[in-house]
This record gives sequence, C-alpha cells and structure tokens, in this order.
Amino acid sequence: MNLLFKKAWLFRLIMNAWPPLFFAGIRIKHISTDFKTARVELTLRPWNKNAVGSHFGGSLFAMTDPFCMLMILAQLGDQYVVWDKSADIDFIKPGKGKVIADFSINQQLIDDIIANTANGEKYLPQITVYVKDEQGDIVAKLNRTLYIRRKKAKNRGK
Repeated sequence: MNLLFKKAWLFRLIMNAWPPLFFAGIRIKHISTDFKTARVELTLRPWNKNAVGSHFGGSLFAMTDPFCMLMILAQLGDQYVVWDKSADIDFIKPGKGKVIADFSINQQLIDDIIANTANGEKYLPQITVYVKDEQGDIVAKLNRTLYIRRKKAKNRGK
C-alpha cells in the first residue's frame, strides 16, 4: 500500500504542503491514525474572501475535495479503485473567520462498500459533509458522490 496511507502524521504533513491546499489556506488539523476521522480548517484571509467579505465558495468546496476519497482508500487498500465522481454544495450562510469541516468514515460505510463491490460492481455512495463556523453554525452542506469498484484479481497485490 502507498506510504502516504501508512502513517497519518505523514499524510497530514504532505497534504498540508500540497500546493492546492496550502495556497488556499486549507489545513488538516487532525487525522486519526486509522484514517476514520479528520478535521480540516480554513481561516478567512484577504486572498480567500469574496467581494462581500466572506469565504470564497470555491475555497469552501476545495476544503472537502480529496478527503472522503483518500480516507476511504486508506481503509480499503489498493484492491479498490476510489474516485470522486461528483459533488454539489449548498451555501447556507456566509462563512466568516475560521470554518471547519469534520470527516467521519464509519465501519458501516466500509462494510457497505465491501458488500456492494464484492462481485466487481461499481458502488456510488454519497457522503454528506458540513462546513461550520466557529460557533458551530452550518455554513455549507456538501454532498460528495464517490465511485468505488474492487479491482480485478489480476491487478491485486501490485
């Protein structure tokens, strides 16, 4: 399995230095050693605010982009193909100051993925992520649909 998924601290370090996240001001503040939970934060800065002084919508969208996919891939291993398929965002209220997205991948979801892909079928689970402000109010609701398929036997182990 990819070294990136063997150590949560290394994953956090690399992702925090990855230019699309780094330059947007997106920071992973926590990721559990089993990759089941994570917290991502974004602080309002002059370069990520929109014309009316709140968080730029693209930054709110980006702060949730790779995490569901990567956390599930870390748990399933290289026997699976895991991709972001689609996503939508519902802006609830203007985000100001620091905003936070908490991610949680529970065992029931992993069990559902394994069961639904056992015979090589694709599975398209939808994961909802909420971006909240420091007071805990919802700023945006994102629905992320993943494409997951078990790799064919000849490719396993490579």
